[in-house]
Amino acid sequence: MDARRPKRRRDKDNPYTLNCWDGRYYITFKDGQSVDQCIEISEELFQVFDRFELDDIRQMHVVERHMEHSVVYEKTLYKRSGRYEESTEDKVIWNITVRELHSAISLLPEVEKRRLVFKYFAGMTYKKIAEIEQTSLSSVVRSISAAKKKIKKILE
Repeated sequence: MDARRPKRRRDKDNPYTLNCWDGRYYITFKDGQSVDQCIEISEELFQVFDRFELDDIRQMHVVERHMEHSVVYEKTLYKRSGRYEESTEDKVIWNITVRELHSAISLLPEVEKRRLVFKYFAGMTYKKIAEIEQTSLSSVVRSISAAKKKIKKILE
């Protein structure tokens, strides 16, 4: 194969491959019975096919870069524009959820509440919490797990 010719990405509908060996030009493809065929062609025909292949690749790039490939909704357009605003309904639901979560957390025992806040609001690891409170790692894991179960039960 010609070392100067890079391997190209092909469109799924492109049925042939161009090759150059020892200064001779070939086109390979599968026939109707799925048998590989290799035919020698002239340099001019090779250049025509090569140009067509390059134009095909260029068109694939245009489609990928400049055409929308997903369904466009008003909400997604707002997100892309950088001016995304939540709907009033979403804001109200969020505020209610946050209030319910805070009230559920306030019902927890002091140790569980503190460890839960360290873990999820301060972003600390279990190990760091255990170091701060000078207790075992398993104790911290158990109390946070218990706190999550209690909150889940309260919110149901």
